[in-house]
Amino acid sequence: MAKPKKRYVCQACGGVSHRWQGQCADCAEWNTLVEDAPATVFSLKHDLSSGGRAVEFVDLDKPGEMPVRQKTGLAEFDRALGGGLVPGSAILMGGDPGIGKSTLLLQAAAKVAREGHGVVYVSGEEAAGQVRMRAARLGLSDAPVKLAAATGVRDILTTLGTMEPPKFLVIDSIQTMHSDTIEGAPGTVSQVRGCAFELIRYAKENGVALVLVGHVTKDGNIAGPRVLEHMVDVVMSFEGERSHQYRILRALKNRFGAVDEIGVFAMAGEGLEEVENPSMLFLSGRDQQMAGSAVFPAMEGTRPVLVEIQALIVRLQSGATPRRAVVGWDNGRLAMLLAVLESRCGLNFSSAEVYLNVAGGYRLSDPAADLAVAAALVSALADKPLPDRSVWLGEISLSGEVRPVAHGGIRMREAAKLGFKAGFGPADEKTASSDLDYKGLGQLANLVDRVMATE
Repeated sequence: MAKPKKRYVCQACGGVSHRWQGQCADCAEWNTLVEDAPATVFSLKHDLSSGGRAVEFVDLDKPGEMPVRQKTGLAEFDRALGGGLVPGSAILMGGDPGIGKSTLLLQAAAKVAREGHGVVYVSGEEAAGQVRMRAARLGLSDAPVKLAAATGVRDILTTLGTMEPPKFLVIDSIQTMHSDTIEGAPGTVSQVRGCAFELIRYAKENGVALVLVGHVTKDGNIAGPRVLEHMVDVVMSFEGERSHQYRILRALKNRFGAVDEIGVFAMAGEGLEEVENPSMLFLSGRDQQMAGSAVFPAMEGTRPVLVEIQALIVRLQSGATPRRAVVGWDNGRLAMLLAVLESRCGLNFSSAEVYLNVAGGYRLSDPAADLAVAAALVSALADKPLPDRSVWLGEISLSGEVRPVAHGGIRMREAAKLGFKAGFGPADEKTASSDLDYKGLGQLANLVDRVMATE
């Protein structure tokens, strides 16, 4: 009998190698290859065209009862989920350590349990006493949540099989779970994949809304095999800086709703509080307008969020290479925008250091922020503030044209509701709003002329 070959599996991407090496050939990560049990290879003589169970096919228009979403009682959590928990769905939630994942899920579990639904919270990282201490601090001790501290998937599923399936099941975290049918320590690729498969199968068969908490790597990606994100229905990211009080819950994948909705929370002494008006978090709140500051109405799903973009220009006296520092925006897009300003508008940024920041730690990926960034840069360069209580939006092309953006009218109406008086953007009738004084800009040069003429 031939000796089975050893294989090594990358803990970052799941790539397989037949010899150990310091760097994974697939994802280029270092020291991530771990020896794994050899895979069973079936003989090619086995014919899979017979001996199985017949699969039932149905028509797309077959009448049936649609699953009813279960509200968690946290409106921001439900918004990010697309309207609530779907029975039989599997949700993977990732986030930095200490960001508040366990606190959020404990609050949601308590609210669902208080509505009279069965809730099970399984902690693999903390003892039951530690979770009870957190619940007491949050004022949730009276919630009828079934709490357990366990890491064996067989023990968990055996226990769940002896009781009525709960409406809500939380596993914190999937990297601590262990299956005795799979070789390897908890957290390895095979263990994470196998444990998640068994838990998801239980949730699908019994109509249980399952939430799996996942660790993240230093890059912010969910640790473990990438196939884990394909196995679940919803992938959520809980973001924020621990030095700030607010947190953003964002859906990266959602089979039951939109992926661009966000939920905003603020960390307080009694836990996470919902933020109904997140725009106030990302605006400085000062009365006097300063040079290098522009307000941009961003869109997160169906919710407009106003954020402040800050720019600082520092002129260099020597021939040193100027720095380009960006926080909250794409560095490559800033370089492109600076090139357009120099080429199409005649401005000189080559001998100056450029610092760009999105206030409050907010992250922007919307191309509609181009005009707001350009306005902040020109304002900082000229050391002249932009018009008071004004918002800016529009995508800028390489030719210097200000192009239309999506949902311009909704953005402008939200700005008017928050007390802004003027709006600047593309010369598009759909973007213009009667709620504020809107001025269309056809070219980026029009912006430069308007800022330079501001007293």
